[in-house]
Amino acid sequence: MAGAYETGEYRNLFAEIGYRPEEIQNRLEEIFRTMFYGKEDERIYHPVEDDMGYLTDTGNNDVRTEGMSYGMMMCVQLNRKEEFDRIWKWTKTYMYLDSGMNKGYFAWSCRTDGTKNSYGPAPDGEEYFAMALFFASHRWGDGEGIFNYGKEARAILHTCLHQGEDGNGGRPMWEPSNKLIKFIPDCDWSDPSYHLPHFYELFALWADEADSVFWKEAAKESREYLKKACHPETGLAAEYAEYDGRPHNKDYDSFGGRHDWFYSDAYRVAANIGLDYAWFAADAWEKECADKIQRFFAPQMKEQDYRIYEIDGMPLPEKALHPIAIIATNAQASLASEGDYASACVRQFWETPLREGERRYYDNCLYLFAFLALSGNYRIY
Repeated sequence: MAGAYETGEYRNLFAEIGYRPEEIQNRLEEIFRTMFYGKEDERIYHPVEDDMGYLTDTGNNDVRTEGMSYGMMMCVQLNRKEEFDRIWKWTKTYMYLDSGMNKGYFAWSCRTDGTKNSYGPAPDGEEYFAMALFFASHRWGDGEGIFNYGKEARAILHTCLHQGEDGNGGRPMWEPSNKLIKFIPDCDWSDPSYHLPHFYELFALWADEADSVFWKEAAKESREYLKKACHPETGLAAEYAEYDGRPHNKDYDSFGGRHDWFYSDAYRVAANIGLDYAWFAADAWEKECADKIQRFFAPQMKEQDYRIYEIDGMPLPEKALHPIAIIATNAQASLASEGDYASACVRQFWETPLREGERRYYDNCLYLFAFLALSGNYRIY
């Protein structure tokens, strides 16, 4: 089987199980309207001034590179150039670091007035910014200044690989020796949910030519890394993991507690596996892993009792902070899965509404990505 990169064809799993095309399209448009222009207790997007806007993490009341880069990807996929440009201008105005050891990166968290909460970056933001900018360049064409999307994307990726080479004391976001993305530049472990081999395949084509081989190797190494990080029986990954795939169980105090279990960040692994397989179909292991994840969650689908888990599947007393995100990402895994639960996961997701309340940001971002992917609208441009 060839992926969409080769065929140009994107599966619509909703249509495959019987939902009507106009019903699917209307639902997608309504999800976007709610998240961007809904009531104050529904939306996460806020336009400011005449030409900027931001997405807020409603659970933490801040603006994160995660959410801003997600917003840009959502907008380029849905052909919403005005919102894309507003988000990107806010990002460059307030989050860009123009000096110091992290020059060229973006501050991972800001207040809603633009004041930086941190002068350190989080690599998942940079990789999504770059990919969204490349897609914008190809879909809309390059403009001037910060809206020369392709130039901006290449600059971000150059910094990600070459930071510190000028002697400023900074560190790259990918470990040069093994081609694996780091949790943050100043550490020596990874976050399995940051691994996006389907992005790296495209970076190999569109980033600086001198880095093309690195990105191609990074795609290969990320796919191999996920085989080590995902549990052989459950398919679950930890939030943070060592370069050899073992859960990272140190630094509790520095990073807010445990991260060696299946918790919020880790939900994205299933979605990433699904999208990588849909785009490139490069590794049959992804089908096996998607099946394992969906099989593990089959009992919870009936009970609607999602919890924190050890990666071997042991449930812990605390309930999941983002249960809608689990439902969404498990459904997106159906792009790879051919198991007994693939259709059931898609149907459960369809029947699940957007999350309401203060924790809606993370769940609903992954919800919109899953809906784009499952409707055949998360595309390579």
